[in-house]
Amino acid sequence: MSVINIVIGIIGAALGGAIALYIYVQKLRRTQTTVLELVQKAKREADNLLRESRLEAKDEALKIKHRAEDEFRNKMTEVRETEKKLAKREFYIEHKMEVAEKKNEELDKKINDLKIQQEHLSHKESEIQEIIEKQNDRLERIAGLSRKEAQDILMNNLMEKAKSGIAKKVKEIRDTAITEASRESKKIIVSAIQRSAADHTAETTVSVVNLPSDNMKGRIIGREGRNIRHFESLTGVEIIVDDTPEAVVLSGFDPVRREIARVALEKLVIDGRIHPARIEEMIKKATTEVNESIMRAAEEAIDEVNLSPLQPELMKILGKLKYRTSYGQNVLKHSIEVAWLSGLMAAELGLNGEIAKRAGLLHDIGKAIDRNITGTHALIGVDLAKKFKENAIVINAIGSHHEEIEATHPISVLVQAADQISGSRRGARGDTLESYIQRLAKLEEIANSFDGVSKTYAIQAGREVRVIVENEIVSDAEADNLSDEIATQIQNDLNYPGQVKVVVVREHRSVSYAK
Repeated sequence: MSVINIVIGIIGAALGGAIALYIYVQKLRRTQTTVLELVQKAKREADNLLRESRLEAKDEALKIKHRAEDEFRNKMTEVRETEKKLAKREFYIEHKMEVAEKKNEELDKKINDLKIQQEHLSHKESEIQEIIEKQNDRLERIAGLSRKEAQDILMNNLMEKAKSGIAKKVKEIRDTAITEASRESKKIIVSAIQRSAADHTAETTVSVVNLPSDNMKGRIIGREGRNIRHFESLTGVEIIVDDTPEAVVLSGFDPVRREIARVALEKLVIDGRIHPARIEEMIKKATTEVNESIMRAAEEAIDEVNLSPLQPELMKILGKLKYRTSYGQNVLKHSIEVAWLSGLMAAELGLNGEIAKRAGLLHDIGKAIDRNITGTHALIGVDLAKKFKENAIVINAIGSHHEEIEATHPISVLVQAADQISGSRRGARGDTLESYIQRLAKLEEIANSFDGVSKTYAIQAGREVRVIVENEIVSDAEADNLSDEIATQIQNDLNYPGQVKVVVVREHRSVSYAK
């Protein structure tokens, strides 16, 4: 029994081991299968990643290729354009060189011809000199006189004839000059009478403001004259209150200041409340209205000559010409006239009429600010036109219309001619007004050159200079000395009729606010 049990135990152990081995083998197979599946899955994923990477790399390579091709095409286009430009330039240069070579050849030919002619003339001169010498010798033998004696006789005869002829000619010239001078003087007198400056000067230096009654004059003057002094100090324009019924006169050579003063005073008269604070308020409103009027004048001028609008700042400067006169001629109207004349002449000659009109309209633009900047109005106008980037032809026309720079374009010559036509037509200008304006401007310039002076106004047609000084810099005693110094400087530097009164005004204001 024990042997059987042992056998059975061995068999059982063997079966158990076999079963365990079978289970282990099965498990090992399953593990291998799993590992194989994982490996295959990893390979598939790796293949997919590799495939995606290759596709992405191909896409990126295509994009890079396309960009490179686009850049290459752009570069090739630029190169072709550059080549075309270079070819044109090369053709132009070659053409210029051909023209220059032809001119050089023609010049060489002319030089050779001149040399031949010179040699021929030299030969002829020698022959003529020989003939003259022979004739002189023959004349000496025939006349029995030496050459010196013959020359003296001939010279004396010529001198006698010349004296007689010169005296006669001088008499003819003198008679002609007297006749011409008489005729021209009559023309000048007639022209002066027709263009008499009496009314015109009053028209350009004074403005009349009508009043509802004479009682308003007292309100304009104010208590102890404070209103009228305040008004005059702010505007630089003198109010003349005289016996003229229901009217006061504004006097000042600067037409813009005078217009602001006129508008402000009319508003004050209508409002009825006249005191320093109200005066300041009305002057501000009047300044705004006059500035708007200046812009309207520029817009109307642009519309009248059918031009495209200018830059706003340049329009404002152009509009100021409405209040500027040159030799008694309104500068804005003169500029419009020059613009039309320039445009018409340019159209007749087949030139650009738009540019010609623009140049004509802007040719005197420097006159709008030439009291504030040194230099001639033409050169100031050139600087303005350059600042606002105007056409080069317009800039040249502005600078050359008084021949201060060379005219480089036909339109510049047309503007110059149009300017002379507009200025020389009958009754266009009065010479005395310009010198008068210059004298008043010089009066203000002299006063402004002293330290401590803040504002200066030439009033009463240049018979008085009102100088506003800064009270922190100039004391009362110094103000007295300053008036003497300014008067002495004016007396030394200017020629003027009568006398000039210098008034130095020093005002102190104390301001506080109630809150």
